[in-house]
This record gives sequence, C-alpha cells and structure tokens, in this order.
Amino acid sequence: MRSFSNTYIFVFSLIMVTIVAVLLSFVSVQLKPRQEMNVQIEKKQDVLRSVGKAEKVAEAADKNSYIDEEFGKYITDSYVVDYQGNRVEADAFEVMLNLAAENRKPREERNYPVFVYSENGGEKKYVVPVRGKGLWGPIWGYVALEGDLNTIAGAVFDHKGETPGLGAEISTGWFQAPFTGKTIFDENGKFVSIEVAKGGADPSSKHQVDAISGGTITSKALEEMLIDCMEGYVAHFKELSKLKS
Repeated sequence: MRSFSNTYIFVFSLIMVTIVAVLLSFVSVQLKPRQEMNVQIEKKQDVLRSVGKAEKVAEAADKNSYIDEEFGKYITDSYVVDYQGNRVEADAFEVMLNLAAENRKPREERNYPVFVYSENGGEKKYVVPVRGKGLWGPIWGYVALEGDLNTIAGAVFDHKGETPGLGAEISTGWFQAPFTGKTIFDENGKFVSIEVAKGGADPSSKHQVDAISGGTITSKALEEMLIDCMEGYVAHFKELSKLKS
C-alpha cells in the first residue's frame, strides 16, 4: 500500500478545498440573480395577497410573469415616507427588500414604504409591510388598509422558523382572516393597532383578534411587530385622511 507524506496530504487537501470553494462561489454567483428575482416575486405576490388579488396564481402557466403583470396592473403607485409623514426620495420596493436593516434603526429614523392598490380607478387601498422578531426567527407580513386609512382590508403573515402547529399558524388563512374589518385607530383617532388576545378576542372589539392556542409568544411578537412598524405610518395616514376629507 502506497503511503504519502504529510506535506503531500496537506497540499492535496489545500488544492481540493480551493477547487471546491471556487466551484461553490461560481454556482452562488450564477444563481444569485435568480434567487433575487424569486425573492422579489414572492414579495409582490404577498402584496397582492393582502388585497385579495393572488387567487389565480396557481392556475397561471408562467407564475412569475403572471405575478409581475398583476402587480403592475393593480399597484398603481408606491412611495416612501419618513416618521413625520413626509415623502422621501427612495424606492419603495428596495426599502421593502431591506426592511430588516431599516428596522434596526430607531423608529424615528426609518423609511416607511407604501404600496397603493387601485382597480379600474376605484377606491384606493394602502399596503404596508411589517417585520419583527418571532420566537425562533424573523416574522413579517403585509397589511392592507381601506381608503379610510383605518380599516384593515386584508393581512398576510409569514415566518422563518416558528413551531409547526403553533406559532407557524400565523401564515394560515384562519389566523389572518379575522384581521379584515378591524381598525387601527379608536373612536378618538388614537392609534391603538391590533391586539392579539390570549384566550380569545372580544367579539365586539374592533381592535382584537384571537391569539394562537399554544403559540402565545409568537402571537404577542406579531402584536408587537404591528405596533412597532405601523406606528411609523400614523402621521402619514392622518395627513392623507385630512386631504381626503
């Protein structure tokens, strides 16, 4: 049996590691544009889902093209505002893609993207992305508001690693559906957001939905996410409401 010196083994291992590293880097570079495109398509789909315009995606022959077309058709405007409600020079989609970095800033220094939905020139809806920390990793979502900038028209949420059957239920329809029709301001115009109530929401409350049984930590994390992210839009929403009245 042939034996090899330690130097030979070391050099051979170094060469193999280098070759593998180069190959992995090449594959990563080649796949990066496709990965970025998939992320963008996923986010466009979630924005459409929040306003109920993604039901036919599964039927489309080319899902990516269909989502792109629907997004361009129904999202008629997008822009970014600051904490004071002023528009700023920034791309809403880029800010949304980098929301994790944005949320590491103090709330008063963040940029807040807004996506405007309209169908056939009808009443506008306003979609805002939200992001926070769940039990095991990031959670995020998209909340659509009716033209009154108070009533929730739809909401979708997702997560990276919440517990299946418990916190992961935030991505299911049964949890998301009750948000529709709830309001984020009280009768006096004060921002109150939405409470995810452990033990069940008060049926008469316009600001509560049921928490997930056994998923209290994720439920409360989602509640905190909504408060943290949507509070930054309050000045803008109130200014828009004045312009509409």
